[in-house]
Amino acid sequence: MFSSSITRFLIPFLSLLGILSGTTTNALVKIPPNETVPALIVFGDSIVDAGNNNNIKTLVKCDFAPYGRDFKGGLATGRFSNGKIPSDILAEELGIKDVLPAYLDPTLQPEDLLTGVTFASGGTGYDPLTPKLVSVISLSEQMDYFKEYISKLNGLVGEERTKFILANSLFLSVAGSDDIANTYFGLRARKLQYDVPAYTNLMVNSASKFMEELYALGARRIGVLSAPPIGCVPSQRTLAGGIERECAENYNAAARLFNKKLSKELDSLSRSLPHSKIIYIDVYNPLLDMINRPQKYGFEVANKGCCGTGSIEVAVLCNKLSPSTCADVSKYIFWDSYHPSEKGYSVLFSQLLQKYVNKFF
Repeated sequence: MFSSSITRFLIPFLSLLGILSGTTTNALVKIPPNETVPALIVFGDSIVDAGNNNNIKTLVKCDFAPYGRDFKGGLATGRFSNGKIPSDILAEELGIKDVLPAYLDPTLQPEDLLTGVTFASGGTGYDPLTPKLVSVISLSEQMDYFKEYISKLNGLVGEERTKFILANSLFLSVAGSDDIANTYFGLRARKLQYDVPAYTNLMVNSASKFMEELYALGARRIGVLSAPPIGCVPSQRTLAGGIERECAENYNAAARLFNKKLSKELDSLSRSLPHSKIIYIDVYNPLLDMINRPQKYGFEVANKGCCGTGSIEVAVLCNKLSPSTCADVSKYIFWDSYHPSEKGYSVLFSQLLQKYVNKFF
């Protein structure tokens, strides 16, 4: 009893300076004066999963070599890359902390909650069928974990401070690519029920409801990433790009249609919800430019990943037995056949931060 009382007193006290100043490390991007971003809170799929899938029964995991070979200590933490992922990069760039931990990380400490976590689960999507097909954590389950997180925050710092943290933190949602690449085109699980326009409507409606629920729980600054040019990632070139492994244009067309509808819906939401900043973040075009002109961004290889042959290996297929994994990942935009390398993410998200950060204030 004594110990928990001390903890309840100390954590708000020790974190007060960080919460009031908005930083616990030196911010690399400038935010407006007198503004603060106390935490980064992330939802979505494998792009921002820092290990939430490690202890669930699914094939969509990567807590083994060679994943994480360039992460601190060379550890495979469950991040789908060779090193840091976008949630880590954003937390560091915003001066919040060096890496953003997974909410389900068994080593997570109470004080970690104050500056944010990621609830993301590799393989999930806006379509509720998508996570069921691969046995991962749905967005509705991520929302339930977020409600639990709010309850824990209340216990640590009280209701008023919790409201302050939620209202001023940056929320990020990253999903949609697994819906298009896996559920719709890959497994064809929705093709009989929906054409592409109808399916993208389903995705957008689900995304919109998710953002409305975040708002209802206290979030005000919400960034929503577009779908990427999913037809140009190495695995989709292999599976659907023909003998020449070109970009799969039907996948990209679906992504563009979803993005157009999502952008319009988020603008409408932001106008209708008081004091909200719900921002559509275009990943499609900057990533496509990196893929089409890799040399401009300091890369040599854009159509294959570093792991194994680079054409199909991802998750359990990218492992320590994978042949010919590249020696110099800095030449590659993609780490495996689906996910960018740390350098790929860093180049992409430095552009996005410069373009979008001030829209949240």
